[in-house]
Formats: sequence, structure tokens, C-alpha cells
Amino acid sequence: QVQLVESGGGLVQPGGSLRLSCAASGSIGSIYAMGWYRQVPGKQRELVAVITNGGARNYGDSVKGRFTISRDNAANTVYLQMNNLKPEDTDVYLCYAHIGTVQEPTPRGYWGQGTQVTVSS
Repeated sequence: QVQLVESGGGLVQPGGSLRLSCAASGSIGSIYAMGWYRQVPGKQRELVAVITNGGARNYGDSVKGRFTISRDNAANTVYLQMNNLKPEDTDVYLCYAHIGTVQEPTPRGYWGQGTQVTVSS
């Protein structure tokens, strides 16, 4: 059993910053990619940022230059530093991790419950 628990969402004014965290726990064998997606109701889930266990990063076009993804492999945690936030960044942010467990070494995707980010004056 694997759990992903997000934290750090909230309400922020345009131009402000937030830092999201997502910690993976459970019978983890190996964690490969970790990342963040966001989903507005009625729309397709959108990539925000992803980072591999080797440190390679990929960002969605709308957040490049404003958001930074990082991870602490020892703590099984991924972070998303969000700067210069805009109203269009308002969304539920979902943590994703590609994990192989002790019971099932073949890795598969796991999702967190999501954390709300609201950018408004």
C-alpha cells in the first residue's frame, strides 16, 4: 500500500508564492518519476512539472520560468515552488509518483488526493 500526501496549498494574491509538498509512504521499493499535475473540472489533466529519480526535470509550458520542482529522495518527498502566481494557476494540484513496491516491483502510477491552490486578490 502506497500513500501520497500533499500539503501547502491555499489562497494567495497574484504575484505571490506557494510551496507544495508531497510525501510518499508505505511499502515503497523504488520511486522513479515524481511530479505534479493540475485539473480544472471538465478539462483534461495538465502536466505542471515532473522530476525523475536522476534529477531530470520537465515543465508545462504555462509554468516555465515561474515554478521549480525538486525532490528529497531520502525523504520520498517532492516539492513544487510556485512563484509569480497568476489567477489562471488556480486549480487542484495533484501529486503523482511512479513507484515499485516491495510486493509489486513493477512500477505503476499513484496519485494523491490533491491540494487546492487559489490565486485571487
